Formats: sequence, structure tokens, C-alpha cells
Amino acid sequence: MDYLARKYLRPRKIPSTACSGCGLGQVHKKVLLAIDELGLGTGDIVWGTGIGCAGRQTFNTWKGDNFAGTHGRVYALATGLRLALPPEKKIILTVGDGDAFGIGLLHLLNCARRNVGLTVIVCDNLGYQSTGGQYGWTTPAGYCTDSSPLGMWEPNWVQGGRDILAVLKAAGATFLARHTSFEGRNAVLSIKKALLNNGFSLVHVYFPCVTNFGARALGTRRPAAIYQWFRERTAAMDQAGPEVDFPLRTGIYYDASNSRPEFCENLRAWVAKVQEQGGNR
Repeated sequence: MDYLARKYLRPRKIPSTACSGCGLGQVHKKVLLAIDELGLGTGDIVWGTGIGCAGRQTFNTWKGDNFAGTHGRVYALATGLRLALPPEKKIILTVGDGDAFGIGLLHLLNCARRNVGLTVIVCDNLGYQSTGGQYGWTTPAGYCTDSSPLGMWEPNWVQGGRDILAVLKAAGATFLARHTSFEGRNAVLSIKKALLNNGFSLVHVYFPCVTNFGARALGTRRPAAIYQWFRERTAAMDQAGPEVDFPLRTGIYYDASNSRPEFCENLRAWVAKVQEQGGNR
């Protein structure tokens, strides 16, 4: 157990129950590194989780306060908590691609529209891996999965001229980034920036699934081969990237940190104004 786990995680949740070779632990550690480098403690953060691999592996691991939401609803719960908690308390959500870009997308967009002070870490393993490996909202076009044995045929949220980060930007998010789980310092720096934004932040992190996506889509459960597939497709956000079937452009997508009023601050100011006007009548 390393120092981050000893400092921030519950001992009974270590080691993780994730599949051998899963990249989710890398995502989890990057969040902890960002927290540690910002000098934050267990009392400074409330940690919420969704459903699926991301929720199961990160739920109740944090030594501080935790909560979990039903599939896609963690954002609504977090908005209520944001209103109830002091402004200096930070809320981190670790959710899966289904929680974020599928069943929870409407709630997510409304959090972005309102600029609710949340840091959302989307842990994306390119499909519904916890239920057997069905294709999802970011599964690469043409790749075989349990529910697309002849290849993923539906339009997804990250190819064909669409990017879910662009949708979130248009909705009003004030910080957006995308990384892979093994990218290193750049991912940690983005998470730190996300935590420092007094508004809605989202960091989309791809991580490899060896058990289902690797086996069905890539034809191997060898972690080294699966990680190589990711590396070959990763390029910086400001580069065109290699000519590959599924380019992963990583980096900060949009940074307008602290440029809009945070939802709760805005609401409290509005209530105070209404109360003042009412008292003058």
C-alpha cells in the first residue's frame, strides 16, 4: 500500500477488486495525486460515485464523506449537496461513460448549464464492461463487442464529427479536459485545474479494460498489447494526431475557469436580492 492509499483510502478497500490489468486504478491514483499536491485532506472533499466499474471500484474508498447515486443520477444528488455544503468544500464524482454520456447525460448537461461547482472524472473503458462488454456511447466504430459481434455500427459521442466535450462546452461547462489513464503528469495537472475551478469541471479519462474490451474488440487480454493500442492512438489535443481509426486527442479542451458565477453563489445572491426587494415593499 503506497502513501496515497494510506493517507486517503480505507484500508478494507485495498487492494482493489478490479480485474488484473484494469486501468481504473491508474485513474484513481491520478485523482489522489492531484488532491495531495493541492494540499487537500479527507475533510475537504465529499466523494460521490456512479454505477458500473467506476462506481464499484471507487465507492466508499475515500476516508472522508462518500455518497453513491443510482445510474445517471449522481449529478442531481451532488447539486443538492453543493447547495447544502459550505462553498470551500469540494465535491468529486467518479463516474463511468454510461453514467456520464448515456443515462445521466441530461443531468450532466444541466449541471454544466448551471455551472454547479463539481469536479466530474469520467472513467471511460469504452463500453459497458461491468455487464459483460456491450457497446456503449464511446465504443470505437467498427469494433466488436458482446452486443456488436459484427462491429459497432451506431454513431458514438467521440467520432464522426461529434465530440461530447463540445456539447458540454456549449452547455456551459467552464473546464474540460481529456486524457488516458497512463498519460502521467498532464492528467494530474488537468485534475488539479479542475479542482481549482469554482464551477463545473469535467475530465474525461480513457482507461483499458482487459477482460471484455481487450478480449472482444482487440482479440487479446494481454495488458501490454492493449496499452500499446491506446498509445498508438494518443496525440496531444492541439495536434492532428496519427492516421488511425480511433484517435485519442488528449489535453485541456477548454479552460474558462472561474469565468462564470457558480450556481450556488448565483442562487444565494438571487435569493438575497429577492428578500431585500420584499423587505422594501
